Amino acid sequence: MTNMQIDIPTIVFAIVAIFVAWKLRSVLGTRGDPQQRPPMDQRPPTRPSSDFGAAKGGEVLQFKPAASAPPRPEAPVAPVDRWAGFAAPGSPLALGFDAIAAVDRNFSPASFLSGARAAYEMIVNAFAAADMTTLKRLLAPEVLANFETAIRARLAAEQSLTTTLVSIDAADVVEARLAGTSETIAVRFAAKLVSATHDKSGATVEGSPNDVVDHLDVWTFARDAASADPNWLLAATQTVH
Repeated sequence: MTNMQIDIPTIVFAIVAIFVAWKLRSVLGTRGDPQQRPPMDQRPPTRPSSDFGAAKGGEVLQFKPAASAPPRPEAPVAPVDRWAGFAAPGSPLALGFDAIAAVDRNFSPASFLSGARAAYEMIVNAFAAADMTTLKRLLAPEVLANFETAIRARLAAEQSLTTTLVSIDAADVVEARLAGTSETIAVRFAAKLVSATHDKSGATVEGSPNDVVDHLDVWTFARDAASADPNWLLAATQTVH
């Protein structure tokens, strides 16, 4: 009988390899066996189903909102100091600005006051010149009627009015309101004018052609937010002094 030399280490390693392969198969299962799953403590953590969908292809899919319930956009929050330099936060004036801005998103106190200053100068000059065409574009009907009455009386007396606007020293919004679709803004003007009324001979019958006089007036401008005409009209005047 021929003596065979047995390689003991090789046999031991082969047995160990077979055992390890069998153990891995029993724990992990085969790739094609859907019934084999990893033990619970080896599964990846899951997220609540209300936030995420099921895993697919290694990715976690986020649920899409239902077509019948689209996400509601959040309304932009206006800064607390949005009217800085014109009105204190929470003041009645600031609330009035808020109301007007709600129906006119392009509203700006700075732009409004720029237009109000220009209107003040145009109206003062048009009244002195008896320019009814210009006044009709800038005055509300009731104020226009009062201006027209004064102009007719002056012309009937054969008098003329000369007015020079020296400066507008201040123009401040003192009130802003929205009533329905009616927007009103009151502006206090501090201005310096030279004004004199002359008779038909040129003699001064009122005022002075040389004296600069301080005027303080509150003019109220109005417009209808629902109107196709965006222009503000002078709706009321009040002389403070």
